[in-house]
Amino acid sequence: MNITNTQSPVKTSLAQNISRFILGIFLTTAGISHLTWSRTEFLAQVPPWVPVNADLVVLLSGAVEISLGLSLILLFKYRTQMGWIVATFFILVFPGNIAQLVEHRNAFGLNSDLARWLRLPLQPLLIILVLWSTGAWHSWRSNK
Repeated sequence: MNITNTQSPVKTSLAQNISRFILGIFLTTAGISHLTWSRTEFLAQVPPWVPVNADLVVLLSGAVEISLGLSLILLFKYRTQMGWIVATFFILVFPGNIAQLVEHRNAFGLNSDLARWLRLPLQPLLIILVLWSTGAWHSWRSNK
């Protein structure tokens, strides 16, 4: 299984490219908000059991999101690799979403268990979107 083949990247459609660009803008904006206007909200999402200072987690995850977002937009040649990297990031932050539900922590208007439950399926959708929009899934399937 070779997910890093850049010799013949999968051709992506206009819809995929637009989706990848929008996702890149979304991630970049979210990352900037970690560092500025939504910092307090993101602090509320860091589970108390994370063995690192919560503010540091928010700052570092913001920097990572900015980097990933800009990479989705600018590194077209490496879009399939970026798809796998961003999908992995979305998987790694998912336990924080679950912790927010289980620990009943309010943030970003998610102030009920129902709202927190309804948010959970969005993460797998983001993973599917990034793998589709970058051609990463198709590339992996065609290299099997």
